[in-house]
Amino acid sequence: MSLPLLLIILAATLSLAIAAAWLAAERSGNHGWVDTIWSFATGIAGVAATLMPIGDDAWAPRQILVAALVALWASRLGGHILRRTLEGHDDPRYADLRQEWGSEASRRLFLFLQVQALAAFTFVLAVMVAARNPAPHWRIGDGLGLTLLLVALAGEASADRQLARFRADPANRGRICDQGLWGITRHPNYFFEWLGWLAYPAISIDFAGAYPWGFVTLVAPALIYVLLVHASGIPPTEAHMLRTRGDAFRAYQRRVNAFWPGPPRRQRS
Repeated sequence: MSLPLLLIILAATLSLAIAAAWLAAERSGNHGWVDTIWSFATGIAGVAATLMPIGDDAWAPRQILVAALVALWASRLGGHILRRTLEGHDDPRYADLRQEWGSEASRRLFLFLQVQALAAFTFVLAVMVAARNPAPHWRIGDGLGLTLLLVALAGEASADRQLARFRADPANRGRICDQGLWGITRHPNYFFEWLGWLAYPAISIDFAGAYPWGFVTLVAPALIYVLLVHASGIPPTEAHMLRTRGDAFRAYQRRVNAFWPGPPRRQRS
């Protein structure tokens, strides 16, 4: 398959998948389907972009490594969101956007999600570039990329379990979870999500200049950082928490870093 044709197929597939996510959210009233389908669609497209032959190229072990990393990421994230969605939990970020947009909510949400499809395509490109690093032997960067992805998955899973355990205790109703990882960053799930996308620059970048395309993969952690910290992640999540938790969440904001892990700050008496 030619590279232009592969890119067109990947872009069209992601756009259609996210359109299906929009339709599922519209019909069910549960916006959890948006991130569920986005995660699985990005993962499937990433695996396809990694393994699909381009021209006469044969498979290389690095392609299999990267495909496995993408599949692990999509399975964990998509599976976690799917379980939450099937339990009936809506995503308050999208619910708040619908309320803000009023009668234009359906149309604006569709367009908003197509922007997310474009972001997914960017991540898939980064994965494809990493997988096709032509270095003939395993490199330290390959091991570093594998380690970063596994640490990120373990961190996200641990944060999810800590939050679920906290919420399951009736004594914590209305309180802010500041235990475990949630005591050193207000959004450990976002931090570890960003950390995982550093795996692909680690695998692909060659500072000796043998593979200049490898530097393209830096767009993935840069984009996910902007999205999580300044766009669709922390801002709407914290706006919702301020509305529902008020002063308790403001105190948490003063005490714990938003994104970068660090020791809690002491409160002035």
